[in-house]
Amino acid sequence: MKTFNNLNPTILMRHLFIAGGSLLLGMSIACNPIKELDPDTPAITSGDVIAHFTSANESKLFQTDYIDYSDDLGNFTIQLKPDQTYQEIDGFGAALTGSAACLLTNEMDASSRTALLKELFDPINGIGISYLRLTIGSSDFSMGDYTYCDEKGIENFAIPEIDRNELLPIVKEIVSINPNIKLMATPWSAPAWMKTNNSMKGGSLKDECMADYAEYFVKYIRAFEAEGIRFDAITTQNEPDHETTGMPSMKMSWQQQSTFIREHLGPRFRAENITTKILLLDHNWDLWEYPVNILNDRQTAQYVAGTAFHGYGGTVNQMANVREAHPDKELFFTEQSGGGWGGGFSGDLIWFSRDIFIGTMNQNCRNALLWNLALDDLNGPQNGGCTNCRGVVTVNGNQVMRNVEYYVLAQFAKYTQSGAKRIGYNIAGTQPTKFYISAVTNPDGSCVVFVLNDTEAVQNFSIRFGEKRITYQISAATVGTFVLK
Repeated sequence: MKTFNNLNPTILMRHLFIAGGSLLLGMSIACNPIKELDPDTPAITSGDVIAHFTSANESKLFQTDYIDYSDDLGNFTIQLKPDQTYQEIDGFGAALTGSAACLLTNEMDASSRTALLKELFDPINGIGISYLRLTIGSSDFSMGDYTYCDEKGIENFAIPEIDRNELLPIVKEIVSINPNIKLMATPWSAPAWMKTNNSMKGGSLKDECMADYAEYFVKYIRAFEAEGIRFDAITTQNEPDHETTGMPSMKMSWQQQSTFIREHLGPRFRAENITTKILLLDHNWDLWEYPVNILNDRQTAQYVAGTAFHGYGGTVNQMANVREAHPDKELFFTEQSGGGWGGGFSGDLIWFSRDIFIGTMNQNCRNALLWNLALDDLNGPQNGGCTNCRGVVTVNGNQVMRNVEYYVLAQFAKYTQSGAKRIGYNIAGTQPTKFYISAVTNPDGSCVVFVLNDTEAVQNFSIRFGEKRITYQISAATVGTFVLK
């Protein structure tokens, strides 16, 4: 059996989940509408607030705390404004790649797999992952190269046996655990016969194959609908500015993506009454001009719901350029992997929390997705791409190691319900420079505040909600989630 080496034994025990063991338990707390008050007004003290914390030094790993209402006042106060609403939140999650599906199917027994999936996706007894990304055909994390129409002729479209045997059963089980989960799908390459180089690796889509490629998406959506699976969104190409012969990939200029959507995909979806959202780009923050150029064409824009971003280049605030140019279109964040190149547990916890979750949320994103849901302890199986990427969890037989991505997801996914909306807040006092905040209100009335203390000191602060207030001292380098009544 494979083992996890070079880990502190205490930290190893914190990270290991033995299938069939205890699951994380949560509670839902309602939040009534509030009126704006002076933060110094005496607070009503009744009941408790549930909170969870993960620290960069791993002393707290989604650790639960209960906080009493208090008249005490911190050094600064976050005064919630739930009537000031922004974008709806679709959810937080990761990608079920072919590699992840293979591991879950073949490396784990049925009971262990079900226990893990419940821990990941159950909104009550698990961490409540609420959004899942699938690859249309293979990616750099798949068991080989394949599409859904490898044989020339769109009439030969079919779900490949590998996805029918490994991917589909896992997706169906996830949906049974969390029926409200949203799904999106993305191709890494069109079928080779549709491309200029007749290969899944590199090359571009042939202009004369655009109609067939649009039909490819229609058939994909209909095939999964026949299996009881519906997609909230698709993108037309993963990382269209990245072309390589080392893995499935396809170059697609903004001009070609615009033409494809305007002349083929959009009209076909409309004719078929397909409501799945069409998203642009699916690539890095610093490529924001790509979607702006497409959306400037009103004929294309009529078919487009929004733009999807990755975080491998540029900065999170560059999404604002798209928002400012086209405020009627939505923003999404669809991929970020952790890996050996990162800052370890400490650095990655801070960066993911600050930029990928709080940062994208405050830039009006509707979701935030990580990359592989699960990989093995050799960072695979790989298919020609990243050799040191890390999954949300590491699967080793029936053992699962929770990685930093797991704890970040838990902090943000657990209490954010489908249909939640980001809300505004005011600050009374002086907020430290490296203290980051976002907040949502849920359909059931609960209010959730996310904070990241990226300073080197304990921060004493208050959260004000109506006539109630809590005051808390959050440790240095710690992310916290507060669920308020």
